[in-house]
Amino acid sequence: MSQTTPSIGDMLAATVPMARTLNLVFDETTAERAVVRLPDQPDYHNHVGGPHAGAMFTLAESASGAIVLAAFGDQLSRAVPLAVRAEIGYKKLAMGEVTATAELGRPAAEVVAELDAGERPEFPVNVAITRADGAVTGEMTVVWTLRPNA
Repeated sequence: MSQTTPSIGDMLAATVPMARTLNLVFDETTAERAVVRLPDQPDYHNHVGGPHAGAMFTLAESASGAIVLAAFGDQLSRAVPLAVRAEIGYKKLAMGEVTATAELGRPAAEVVAELDAGERPEFPVNVAITRADGAVTGEMTVVWTLRPNA
């Protein structure tokens, strides 16, 4: 089990303007899981009083980026992580604070092995967005790549 690395969340909050704008809270960031919260903020509500879809997208994408940095941070000297595509499904009405929990969709060692073989690996990160009562309000998959440095 990896150790929690709060410095990744701190770094993202400090360097990613949207994370700061939305006041995202990085609760857990390990190579196995990233948990990020979007506090309930009226400035980011939609027409029904819950978090705006764009804010939830940013929350989930930020959680996916946090786990990618935790899992592949030791590869940054030779590759740049980049989001390739994302798909989100809004399942239930989200109200109040929402939390995104991200997990890698492939073993990190498998991804690094492809990088070692000179390939540009792609891998999914699966994210569940939940309300305070635990109901899943959204699901997102972000496909990332590790682009080898030239």
